[in-house]
Amino acid sequence: MANITRFDPFNDLMDDLFKGFLVRPMYNEPRGELMRMKVDVTEADGAYLVSAELPGVRKEDIQVTIDGAQITLSAEIKREKEVSQDQRVLHAERVFGKAARSFTLPQEVDEAKAEAKFRDGVLELTLPKKAAAARKQIAIN
Repeated sequence: MANITRFDPFNDLMDDLFKGFLVRPMYNEPRGELMRMKVDVTEADGAYLVSAELPGVRKEDIQVTIDGAQITLSAEIKREKEVSQDQRVLHAERVFGKAARSFTLPQEVDEAKAEAKFRDGVLELTLPKKAAAARKQIAIN
């Protein structure tokens, strides 16, 4: 089943306003919140083309799983620099942690011919459609 949620740009704005400004001015403690994985899916020439934005992720930390028509993308962003004892975080917006996205395509995918490329923070998948099984008519005796 597809994990589809409505994008609400004001939700985060209001959360940041109330959490960061009114409660603790200019201070937002670092938290391992999940990043939002933005995905585009198109169909062309007998294949599905998937583009997923994964800024700050290394290609070694990305996993793509294909199960018939269901595609699962998962990634992990690791924090490169830890805060030392004499430092205090005043504001942090760069997220770290794990993210996953799963969706179902209208037709099964041929896993053997699937291709993945990762360039400039964008994962591009080419997922060829699996050939439909030919119908066989059975003679009645």
